Amino acid sequence: MTPLETAQYMLNQDYFSQWMGISLVEVREHYCLIEMPIKKEMINGLKTVHGGVTFAFADSALAFSSNNMGDAAVALNCMINFTKAVRLGDTLFAESILMADTRKTAVYDITITNQHKVVVASFRGTVYKIDKKVIDL
Repeated sequence: MTPLETAQYMLNQDYFSQWMGISLVEVREHYCLIEMPIKKEMINGLKTVHGGVTFAFADSALAFSSNNMGDAAVALNCMINFTKAVRLGDTLFAESILMADTRKTAVYDITITNQHKVVVASFRGTVYKIDKKVIDL
C-alpha cells in the first residue's frame, strides 16, 4: 500500500478521528497534513477549544505520519505548547514532519495552524516501533 492508502486504512478504523472530523489533506512517506473543523462540542467553559482536542488532533497527525509506511508505531512521549486560542468556526491544520529516526523510535514535529496560517500549537511526539504491521493489527 502507498502511504496515503495506509493512512486512509487507519482513518477508516479510527472512530475518534472521524468524530473530530479529521480529513487527510496530504500524505507521503513519514509525513502528513490533516485538517479538522472546530465543532461546538470541542469548546470549553472559557469559550475556546479544549486543549485536549488540540492535543488529540496532533496525536492523530503523529499516528498518520509515523504509521503510513505500514510498520506500526505507538506514541511513547508527547508534549505540546499552546500558542494561540482556538475558537468555534476555526479550521485547524496539523503538519507532521519526521525529525529523527532510529531502529526502534522516531521523533516527529507537528505544527498546528488555523485557517489564517497562524500557529496555534506546536507538538513533538516520539513513537516506539512495535515490530508489527498496521494491517495485521
